[in-house]
Amino acid sequence: MPRQYVLFGRPLPRLGSRHLSLLLVSVSLFAIFSLLFTLPSAIPTGPSLQIADHKLSIPDSIKNPWNKVNPFKQPAHAPPRQKNDTYGQSSWYANWKWLSYPFSSSVTLDESRSLLPELAQRPPIYVYYDNTIEREKATKEVESDILLSWRRAWWAQGFKPIILSPAEAMNNPMYEELQHRSEGMDASLKTDIMRWLAWENMGGGLLAHYFLFPMGAYDDPLLVYLRRGEFPGLTRWKDLGDGLFVGPKADVAKTIKLALASPNLKTAKNFLEATSASKEEGPFTIDDTEPSSLAFYSASALKLYPKVAETIGGDRVAGLKSLNELINAHLHQTWQNLFSEGIAVVKPLPQHTTHMIAPSYSVALRLASCPANNPLPSSCPPNRPKCVPCSTTAHPIKISTPAHYKNSSAMYTIGTVPHPYTIQSLSSMREQITVPWIRRDSVRDAWVGDLITNLFKGKAVPAGARVLRFKEAVAGEYGSARSLWLTAERDTPEGILDWHFGFDLPALPSSSTSGSPNKEKEGEHKHDDATEKIESEIHKPKDTSILPPIHDEKEGPVPSEQDLKLEPNLLLLAKTIVSSSDEAEIKNKKIHVTKEEIKIREAVEAWNLADWEAWRFARAYLARKEMEREKWAEEEE
Repeated sequence: MPRQYVLFGRPLPRLGSRHLSLLLVSVSLFAIFSLLFTLPSAIPTGPSLQIADHKLSIPDSIKNPWNKVNPFKQPAHAPPRQKNDTYGQSSWYANWKWLSYPFSSSVTLDESRSLLPELAQRPPIYVYYDNTIEREKATKEVESDILLSWRRAWWAQGFKPIILSPAEAMNNPMYEELQHRSEGMDASLKTDIMRWLAWENMGGGLLAHYFLFPMGAYDDPLLVYLRRGEFPGLTRWKDLGDGLFVGPKADVAKTIKLALASPNLKTAKNFLEATSASKEEGPFTIDDTEPSSLAFYSASALKLYPKVAETIGGDRVAGLKSLNELINAHLHQTWQNLFSEGIAVVKPLPQHTTHMIAPSYSVALRLASCPANNPLPSSCPPNRPKCVPCSTTAHPIKISTPAHYKNSSAMYTIGTVPHPYTIQSLSSMREQITVPWIRRDSVRDAWVGDLITNLFKGKAVPAGARVLRFKEAVAGEYGSARSLWLTAERDTPEGILDWHFGFDLPALPSSSTSGSPNKEKEGEHKHDDATEKIESEIHKPKDTSILPPIHDEKEGPVPSEQDLKLEPNLLLLAKTIVSSSDEAEIKNKKIHVTKEEIKIREAVEAWNLADWEAWRFARAYLARKEMEREKWAEEEE
């Protein structure tokens, strides 16, 4: 017997098949009418219905309050222009979010504007040089060369070297007091006090001797501390004497007053003697730790190099020139010792990029060679007595051409970043590229994909992630100190290499060949003559392009002789088409590029966004480095 349902004590009537059908039809009609009346509200109204059927929309910021405070959302407007954000054909926007977005246009809203990290502040380091003393022309020139070496070395380590003169000392209010007390004062002490007056007038910070050079890793703890530029008190190092002082302006002023009030002002020979008369240890905090990253070529240190010391004693000009050559050789030698695994000239897609990386390989050859004018080839810097002397035979520097980037602190990387059109033309060995070939047959973002493969251990990752790792290798604090990235379409800028590495790179030896970069030179005297002949041509790329040896088969397919012959013409054609966006190149070299070729280049750029982003980023980063140094040089002049 069927069950009887009860509601509030009353039996419910049973639903028959006719009642059930009526209920289902009612529900269906209700659903259809609801759909018809609610669907038009989700469809945007056309232009002709905007006034008649106007609906107020709720802003996204109200729907999602997180949008108001989200710092990573895409901006609605392009960021404002910054000071000195353009150099040549490169334009950039410096922002701390440079590693938050793989593609710069997400922030800049401009395809031609790259997103770079903020420019690191360079703390000024001062040196005093009295240019009012009459000197012979030869003496002035050799002292100027030493000051150039000093500025170049400190600039490469992230500092802003500034040369002070008596003009800065005379602007100090305590200069008049010095004039009143200078009668009977030793000349060397007066020069020392003038040095401190000039330093105090600049606001304190770092004061160095022009024979003090940084010789250590970029991330050495002492150099990192000095670059921070925050010094609670006046400090000097026990082993450096008067080679380096750091401290705030107030402590510098107090120390100058202490020296001027010293009872042995007439007998003291230098500033340290004058300030040590009142107190046993003087007004300084003395750091007893050994400054292993700083080399001070003081009079006592020159005893380690008797040949140079004797030359200075006999002929000051010749001796200082020899000392400058020794310092430059020690800077180069220290750099070589820091990278014990050698130099890697990365060569992604190696089958058809041999000629493309030739300029980078030539830079590696110069870094791996030894200065021909080193007066003491087997000597070591005063701060590194257990160094490995530079020798292309006993201790050759290994130069490799791997296809993939390796993140190693003991290996220096030199990269050649090609434009997408350049690498697509070379990898396919095609003079003419068409849109159908781009879409159907070309490999998208092939260069950056092959370069960063090892960092992801073969995992399939999107192109954006690879671009971020590439940017970190180029401009990160760790990567920028261990790599140099040049663009394939532009010759190496003149002079940038010396200031990047901090020393004068030697010229390519005449015995360098494309197959044996570390081959022993035949005859040291012949090499010296060749070096002198091409010394003035060091920075000309056309004279420093050596074809690298053929890579190992493990790195990728080996090119045939026919492919190697085709590479130069394809590379030149690609440079011409890529340079078509450079108005200066068109004007000076009279480049003729058709509109069709420009459209194809733009199509390649749009199809290879990751490779294009990497090329523009590397170009902009290098351009900003050039601009920074030029602006500083203009200020110093």
